[in-house]
Amino acid sequence: MAGRINEDDIASVRERVRIDDVVGEYVALRNAGGGSQKGLCPFHDEKTPSFTVTPSRGFYYCFGCGEGGDVITFLQRQQNLSFTEAIQVLADRVGIVLRVTDDGTGPGQPPGRRKRILEANQAAEEFFAAQLETPEGVAGRQFLDGRGFDRAAALHFRVGYAPKHGRALGQTLRAKGFDDATLKAAGLVRDNGWDFFSGRVLWPIRDSAQSVLGFGARRIHDDDRLPAKYINTPETPVYKKSHVLYGLDLARQSIGKRSQAVIVEGYTDVMAAHLSGVDTAVASCGTAFGDDHARLLQRLMGTRDGLHGEVIFTFDGDDAGQKAALKVFKGDQNFIAQTYVAVEPTGLDPCDLRLEHGEAAVRELVGRRVPLYRFVMANVLEGYDLDRADARLSALRECAGLVSSIRDGSLVSQYLRELAGMLGMDIEDVRREVSSRQRGGPSPSEAPPEESFRDGDVGWPNPDDRSLRLERDTLKLMLQHPLTFDAAWNGVVEGDFTHPGYAAVFRVISATPLADGWVERLRSAAPNELVTQLLVALLVEPLVREASENYSLAHSSRLQLARVVREIADCKSKLQRTDPVKEPTAHRSQFAELTQLEMQRKQLLVASAGE
Repeated sequence: MAGRINEDDIASVRERVRIDDVVGEYVALRNAGGGSQKGLCPFHDEKTPSFTVTPSRGFYYCFGCGEGGDVITFLQRQQNLSFTEAIQVLADRVGIVLRVTDDGTGPGQPPGRRKRILEANQAAEEFFAAQLETPEGVAGRQFLDGRGFDRAAALHFRVGYAPKHGRALGQTLRAKGFDDATLKAAGLVRDNGWDFFSGRVLWPIRDSAQSVLGFGARRIHDDDRLPAKYINTPETPVYKKSHVLYGLDLARQSIGKRSQAVIVEGYTDVMAAHLSGVDTAVASCGTAFGDDHARLLQRLMGTRDGLHGEVIFTFDGDDAGQKAALKVFKGDQNFIAQTYVAVEPTGLDPCDLRLEHGEAAVRELVGRRVPLYRFVMANVLEGYDLDRADARLSALRECAGLVSSIRDGSLVSQYLRELAGMLGMDIEDVRREVSSRQRGGPSPSEAPPEESFRDGDVGWPNPDDRSLRLERDTLKLMLQHPLTFDAAWNGVVEGDFTHPGYAAVFRVISATPLADGWVERLRSAAPNELVTQLLVALLVEPLVREASENYSLAHSSRLQLARVVREIADCKSKLQRTDPVKEPTAHRSQFAELTQLEMQRKQLLVASAGE
């Protein structure tokens, strides 16, 4: 309800509604003397009554848990309602029409309009439910039966059917005294007089107070004039799609008790979930789950810090489901509890899952939930070739942003370990990356390079980069004293060089036979000016010491040793990501590869020691 409720009307509600009548619908009260009544507290477990109601004063109080207040407070607490919703429920109970103003400056809805719209919706629900039982409603019953829902399920969820006769609802409700203005305002009848829904299965959409706000309808006839599979009540004074969740009337108490909400995609999914024992399931109605929905759940769950409840989204395991999860993650800071994802690998939604594998499968789907962060991280990592060191580094950079945004600091260490394991990297390297993101500074692994590499050109390497010193010195020896190397350049290969510029220079060297005029032919073979300039620089740059065969061999061995060490790290990373139980063959193969690399490392250590 938009606007402000008149204070006199609120006072009238408090005065006219007897608190013992309202509480008595939830608690068995007995006279306790002195004008008070007692019963077992509905807000905590107890064996001896300590919950006291004093009708003359209009208050209740529990001496066991300390809960207390007036009739409005009680209804809010018991039914998980907002103050406005509780006032409206109690006003409807005693026939008070609430006067509402917009921000205190102008008139709101005409007096009684909201009440009449809700009454029209309630009458429409009864009409649609009755139509499902008619001969024409057999199409709707067949639809429900085909999805595993019997008559009892249809009655429980008040599923209905809108007849194909395009004016049946309007005619029926007009006969009950509802005028066209009310029916149009409720979104039940169009401006041209035709019913808004026809020839469709319908689900009533209620608020926490169980008032019917609108309807969701599914296409079941091939000749339906509307191509959309689902249509919903248009925006009305009582129906705002961004503020409602289907199934909330059934799930609200369980959501409050368990501090859990399961978000599914459709009406039949909500039905399947509840019938399977997942009674905290709700669905957004014709729109994406948004901030207003999150705030609605916050009130229902009663989690102020957002760290003790859980919101579980169910997605398919396909690309669409992954994209939906990523979209949810982008708005995760708006959610009020730890956010999880329950994915069915077969792609079945809860309705089909129940139909094909039974109700236990639906419960297991929710039970297999994983934290949203973990799901998104795994999704991100799938886009990288983690067998390559540079790809692991890029994946770390992207995932570090995810981990650094986790609200609950106590979970960060756990996610750091998980991310390190998923990447096959040292946890301290991962921790440094995430810490940098949390401080808001530049990532240490994102230091800008001297040059970028595009269209085949090679950027200029920094001559003072200590990590590249061995590569640079080895190339200087090759260019300035090639005869200190054997014909195969002491076994050096292009993969020994990590910088693209040095690798490009070595490609030119290895492809140019050693003969008279070699230097000039090297320059001619260079693919572009940058490589030519780097060749010249390495040809004239002084050596640290006088060259010799032993000195060149030591440099070559050290260069190859560095490459083998990198391969060992890659192999260990792959081993860490491979489950020996699920992938025994791959695990044995990788272990054998690691053993071979360790042997090479020892041999190169010996060769690199002698100068």
